[in-house]
Amino acid sequence: MSPGSESDRLARVVLSCGVEPGDRTTSSLVRQLGARRALEVQLVPKPGSGLAERLSAVDPVRQLEQAARCGIRFLVPGDAEWPVGLDDLDHGTEVQELGGTPPGIWVRGPMPLTALAGSVAVVGSRSASTYGAEVTRGVAGHLAGAGVPVVSGGAKGIDFVAHDAALLAGGASVAVLACGVDRVYPEQNRRLLTHLAAEFAVVSEQPPGSAPTRIRFLARNRLIAALTRGTVLVEAALRSGALNTVAWAEGLSRHVMCVPGPVTSYTSQGVHHWFRRGTATLVTHGSEVLEVVGGSGEHLVVDPRGPERPRDRLTSVERRVLEWVPVSRPAEVDSIARLSDVHVRDADPTLRRLEEAGFVCAVEGGWRLAGAG
Repeated sequence: MSPGSESDRLARVVLSCGVEPGDRTTSSLVRQLGARRALEVQLVPKPGSGLAERLSAVDPVRQLEQAARCGIRFLVPGDAEWPVGLDDLDHGTEVQELGGTPPGIWVRGPMPLTALAGSVAVVGSRSASTYGAEVTRGVAGHLAGAGVPVVSGGAKGIDFVAHDAALLAGGASVAVLACGVDRVYPEQNRRLLTHLAAEFAVVSEQPPGSAPTRIRFLARNRLIAALTRGTVLVEAALRSGALNTVAWAEGLSRHVMCVPGPVTSYTSQGVHHWFRRGTATLVTHGSEVLEVVGGSGEHLVVDPRGPERPRDRLTSVERRVLEWVPVSRPAEVDSIARLSDVHVRDADPTLRRLEEAGFVCAVEGGWRLAGAG
């Protein structure tokens, strides 16, 4: 059946409800046979597997009706709102034996997911340091202020700060969850997740009512990477789940950006390890993130430099002459001219210009630096 047909959609609902996320066998069958035929194959009982029983127990029409009553929609490939970046998950990428495009995704909130085409993910440690939170707030706020949606996982720590900073900047933010979009996890983020669901969007490949598990968090990370143009890793310990997200981003040929932290920081060890691999771009500010993910010639960052000093405005001749004016004991103009390799006829007017600018002063016996004695 063609993608988007009613039978295809219902088959995808059944697969979404019965198969654990990131199951490459199911995604491969859907890609090769179509959703309805893939479901038929998976409904054949296999020894030691309860998959067929789980699939048989799903009533897809009832699932869609219940979801609709809760303001939840189910998107499948071929829908106008389907984020095409998810299709890249079928191109052979695999991390920790997970992968594949989900049969469909559940969405709660008014924001169309097509708006995520230019979005950026900001992820990191649940145990964010004060430094990590401050940097995240600056990066996410700058992106949101520039009209770039910020995507994260709705968790504690860096995720929460990224969402919150984007909202405070007046921008858009979307959370990708490891549980059903009708559930709140963690509970302490209830106010944030409720707001995102009401004003923007929360997304999951898990059907409504699903609880989060470790494997579902890992599978969820691939959606964050696929939905966005790049992922910013702010803080991550060596075994942080955020490293899993950047692994997906790299495998999907998305931009990977790392924010350096103190070399003594436990929560930056994973970031530094990833950066040392040579596949990530170092970023310290939202403007640098925009330059990385932007199109050619967009959001170009001016090379940073220290504040301009009065000497920066001097000509090369003026700088050479000034270099040889003594600090306290005065020198004659011909001595200064000789040492600076400037003709005395040029040195004299140069010294007078420097005097007007307050760099030197004429005293008995010649010239010296102003304010030196």
